[in-house]
Amino acid sequence: MEIQYKWLTSVSAATVWTKQDSSREMDQGAITNPVQLDEWIGSMTYDSLLDLCEGNRVQTQLLFGEEVLVLDEKDGWAQVIAVDQPSSKDERGYPGWVPLAQLEKVVDWDVQDCSWAVVFSKKADLLNEEGEVELTLSFQTRLPVLEEENGKVKVKTPIGAGYLDTKDVAIYPSIKAIPIEDGEAIVKYGEQFLDLPYLWGGMSSYGYDCSGFSYNMCKANGVIIPRDAHDQAASGEKVELEDIQRGDLLFFAYEEGKGSLHHVGIYYGDGKLLHSPKTGRTIEILDMKGTIYEKELCAASRYWKGTGDAS
Repeated sequence: MEIQYKWLTSVSAATVWTKQDSSREMDQGAITNPVQLDEWIGSMTYDSLLDLCEGNRVQTQLLFGEEVLVLDEKDGWAQVIAVDQPSSKDERGYPGWVPLAQLEKVVDWDVQDCSWAVVFSKKADLLNEEGEVELTLSFQTRLPVLEEENGKVKVKTPIGAGYLDTKDVAIYPSIKAIPIEDGEAIVKYGEQFLDLPYLWGGMSSYGYDCSGFSYNMCKANGVIIPRDAHDQAASGEKVELEDIQRGDLLFFAYEEGKGSLHHVGIYYGDGKLLHSPKTGRTIEILDMKGTIYEKELCAASRYWKGTGDAS
């Protein structure tokens, strides 16, 4: 009988690169195992951060335990599809390249009938059997539960069993059981990341880009949405701009809303936007009145109260 296996992310957050040679010498902290994300991000200048985007180096990120399809291997790198990140680039998910060292080929990963622990703290320490910190996990990391004991949750991971503090997680009988709440919940999840620096391609609480921020706040609310802003705008329940409510996603386009779409944020209410703006800035709540965002606002989508497809 053929052995069944899955490729899973084995670091806190793996950066998905455009090509296997897209990383720079300064990016060692992002392509090793373990990763050193805080040090990597903190060491970069504005120009080197901007180059992640303008140099077309980075596509997205994967959280610990996130599954990928491996299409090819070359010089220590894997060409992958991120299956939980819908994209118009590939019907199977989001494509790119990841160091093989940041992936684990895991057999016996049958997790259909188990409960799941979802990290809702901004970050959470994963402990080993000796109580030592193995990894620091991001908001929205999802791992299957083995058992609960003494204020800890024992979880199954790509690198063996580990423990999470119950205060850092919520436990659900299945991924599909994560409740879809109202737009207030999306805003609440997003507020805790105020002042977190923008990171192009960011999909973790080490740093989000604009669509990574909206994706993960909707994910926390039980809905998996497309990864990129233009795909997010094309999906969900369309909302007229005069009818927007807190938690709706707002989209912005060049040429005062008539050109190509380039940004997404979460409507905060009272004409305000909760968003991750751009390189060099941090997540903020902005009054749109009198700003370029007021002129460029072009569309809105709703991914709450049961709209969209639950993960």
